[in-house]
Amino acid sequence: MTSIQNFLSAAALSLIAAATAGCAAQAQTSQASAPSFPNYLEVRNVEQNVITVQSAETVKVVPDMAEIRFSVSTQEKNAKTCQEKNNEDLTRVIQFLKDFGIGEESIQTSNYGMNPIYDWSSGQTITGYEMETTLTVSDVTIEQTGTLLTACVDAGINNINRISYFSSQYDTCYQEALTKAIDSARQKAQAIAEAGGCTLGAVVHVEEYTDSQEARYNGYAKQASRATGMAEAAVDDMAVEPGQVSIEARISVDFSIQ
Repeated sequence: MTSIQNFLSAAALSLIAAATAGCAAQAQTSQASAPSFPNYLEVRNVEQNVITVQSAETVKVVPDMAEIRFSVSTQEKNAKTCQEKNNEDLTRVIQFLKDFGIGEESIQTSNYGMNPIYDWSSGQTITGYEMETTLTVSDVTIEQTGTLLTACVDAGINNINRISYFSSQYDTCYQEALTKAIDSARQKAQAIAEAGGCTLGAVVHVEEYTDSQEARYNGYAKQASRATGMAEAAVDDMAVEPGQVSIEARISVDFSIQ
């Protein structure tokens, strides 16, 4: 061996001896004093020092728009005549709606259906046919709704299936509901933090749940320009009470704590 190798070998042996002596001394010290172990194991993760709360708040608003679903039903002896008559009735109704002031973009026809009419007392004999066409009219102002419902019967509509109410102020009201939900979440988190002996910090995460937006109005909102004769001939308008629609915001918020 070279002198350098001899020196390194001697140093290594010295370190091993020192480590062995240290371990022996530590063992003797441990035996002399009773061991002390913690009562619990604490694992801290700063990223998880949060309080999570959920909140939902509702803002109510009086709707200003409506959507009405009508249907035109026709009965005739044979299928061809029934279809032709239904088409005539439907054309007359659509023209009535246009004269009333409803734009073409707000009139939608759907659900064309024809079914035989049976006489079950004589062994399932077909006695005629019935055809029904659904007509959805949107962008109707609340002021128009009662008059439209009254006048539509004379125009040939023989079924009023549903009236849905909407608000053109939906977005503004939804933002108000979100603000209230955040405030409510903070109050909940503050109470939890105080009960747990913590200090509530800032918002670190917010999750907004899916909003159904059933009352949200997106449309043309054109005013009606009814014919004068129609207004004069109309009887008392049907009473329409739209009440209020509820606009709800639901969220989950994480607040930091110290």
